[in-house]
Amino acid sequence: MWQLHETAHPVLTDEGGAILDEHTGRWSYLTPTASAAVMLLLASTDQQEAADQFAERYGIGAGQAAADVRAVTETLAVQGLAHDGTKPARRPRGYWGKRWRA
Repeated sequence: MWQLHETAHPVLTDEGGAILDEHTGRWSYLTPTASAAVMLLLASTDQQEAADQFAERYGIGAGQAAADVRAVTETLAVQGLAHDGTKPARRPRGYWGKRWRA
């Protein structure tokens, strides 16, 4: 099941949204459609269900909806804000909350 990391804090609306990464203090801003995809992903049991609801909401084909939802999930995963639940990645923390550098 797709989910945000416990250190990612979303603020999502129909007009757009943002996700705060508490490790870096940076906000990742979302378009209205990306925000909708995240809301659907958080409320769904899997990405396919979210993509089906996304297609219905925006009146687009299933293939395009799946590609759009996948793009959101992959982007947030690369940014370290989300994971698919199979291997919840934890960021190692050093002294005073600083991240270890490899």
